[in-house]
Amino acid sequence: MDLKFNQNEDHNKLSVSSLKRKLAKVSLGGGESRIEKLHAQGKLTARERIDYLLDKNATAIEIGALAGDQMYQEHGGCPSAGVVVKIGYIGGKQCIVVANDATVKAGAWFPITGKKNLRAQEISIENRLPIIYLVDSAGVYLPMQDEIFPDKEHFGRIFRNNAQMSSMGITQIAVVMGSCVAGGAYLPIMSDEAIIVENTGSIFLAGSYLVKAAIGEQIDNQTLGGATTHSEISGVTDYKAKDDQHALDIVKNIMDKIGEEPKAGFNRKKTIKPLFEPQDIYGLLPKSRTQPYDTYEIIERLIDANSLEEYKAGYGKTIICAYARIDGWAVGIVANQRKMVKTKKGELQFGGVIYSDSADKATRFIANCNQKKIPLVFLQDVTGFMVGSKSEHGGIIKDGAKMVNAVSNSVVPKFTVIMGNSYGAGNYAMCGKAYDPKLIVAWPSAELAVMGGAQAAKVLLQIETASLKKKGEEISEQQHQDMFDKIKSRYDEQTSPYYAAARLWTDAIIDPLDTRKWISMGIEAANHAPITKAFNMGVLQT
Repeated sequence: MDLKFNQNEDHNKLSVSSLKRKLAKVSLGGGESRIEKLHAQGKLTARERIDYLLDKNATAIEIGALAGDQMYQEHGGCPSAGVVVKIGYIGGKQCIVVANDATVKAGAWFPITGKKNLRAQEISIENRLPIIYLVDSAGVYLPMQDEIFPDKEHFGRIFRNNAQMSSMGITQIAVVMGSCVAGGAYLPIMSDEAIIVENTGSIFLAGSYLVKAAIGEQIDNQTLGGATTHSEISGVTDYKAKDDQHALDIVKNIMDKIGEEPKAGFNRKKTIKPLFEPQDIYGLLPKSRTQPYDTYEIIERLIDANSLEEYKAGYGKTIICAYARIDGWAVGIVANQRKMVKTKKGELQFGGVIYSDSADKATRFIANCNQKKIPLVFLQDVTGFMVGSKSEHGGIIKDGAKMVNAVSNSVVPKFTVIMGNSYGAGNYAMCGKAYDPKLIVAWPSAELAVMGGAQAAKVLLQIETASLKKKGEEISEQQHQDMFDKIKSRYDEQTSPYYAAARLWTDAIIDPLDTRKWISMGIEAANHAPITKAFNMGVLQT
């Protein structure tokens, strides 16, 4: 291996190690002392509950582990948004589990908590996956109630989704393992079946303190809304469990009886390992986001050996379109080629840039995958569409619009992996979050922004400098550099994959070596939802 490969490998392995350290930290939720307090109450933590519930030694993926990262610091932080979400298997049946983390502000809902819960329900709805809610929450975090309570995509949307999911026949099971108060009390009762744990579980619209303040009644919480009350008097819950493990065993028994649903029928054959060692990705992916590399080399380490069948290989070379298999599943890959390419006319095209011919090719390939019912995988490392008079006169906007149209109207499942740059309209055309990918993940090397940090800083600096000059202020060369560095630093922070993951612009930051697992799990989930719409791109400018 050459020196550059070794330098890249060291850099990327360090990035993955940093990711794993951060994930280990957020997995502690509110910290070890709060975990000990929970155990003293006879309760498991959110992650322990999920681990007990899901099949042992089976694949599982976590959605939004880094949600809330570095947010709400003035309120003490909100690791993993105070809720743990995993896709895994119970009795061999794929499902999604949502567990409030009571070590984080007693499981209270921050704005990002609501967004993450809605994302979990969205995944359940899109893929018709059974969803299990493990409830242990003090309700809305009152100091921020204006950002979580009243709007369309806020707390109330959860219960609206409960109702719609029930009408769709999607299995919903709720386990009340701690507090379940106020508006949150509706969630378990709007689920198909509700389980409550003795002594620790409680459900009520208003707790004992509020009841006394409102109507003067003196009553304790367990008498007001505990397991015995709701299992034997009100009839609100369906099962009473003696402890967390017993409650989770009841869920396993319910899941064991669920019948099979129709499948979408995506093509799958026996899994074959990649032809080349996936570990090589660390050495092939450059340290700098401006350095070129051959995307084919990355693709060959993600797909099953000898499964690549390229579409229009000699045309529109800055986007690679190819049929392949990942973990046995048939996929259509749309990937940005990151090295400089030469057209048949002898013209050079910049890697990572979408030109008219590459947009045209991708549009037709996406339509073909929809025709053949083949899931799409987008591998993003894109700086945007080509600019300049030649591109504008050649109709780059029109060709780009066709590609965006195809992505928008695609009816087969879409999965997006942000390997490197994800800038501007390139993010949109390559199926960014706004275009409904079933799952969207980033590698630690990813950057998401309107444009790169240096370019953005130059633009913003020009504006700021012009404004100061209008006021008659002269700027020295050192001041100019200091202003540039300050602007770039702020902008770079916002382009970080951690900034995006904290806000759920991506579902996760993953080790590149886990990419096959995420795509395979995602297609398996999507296979639970038969396609009911025809692909139609509507009106197009020709």
